[in-house]
Amino acid sequence: MAGNQKAKAKAEQAKGKVKEAAGRAVGNESVEAEGRMKGAKGDARQAKEKVKDVFKH
Repeated sequence: MAGNQKAKAKAEQAKGKVKEAAGRAVGNESVEAEGRMKGAKGDARQAKEKVKDVFKH
């Protein structure tokens, strides 16, 4: 299960980066902000999984 959550975190980070870059490319600040938010959510999910790994071992 943890591997699945880690994969979701990486996917969310990647989607956020793509959306942020697309927003920046077309000059749409709203889309760029959504991308940053999605990336941050992926970062938080990844951090949570790392903490869980520390306590698991």
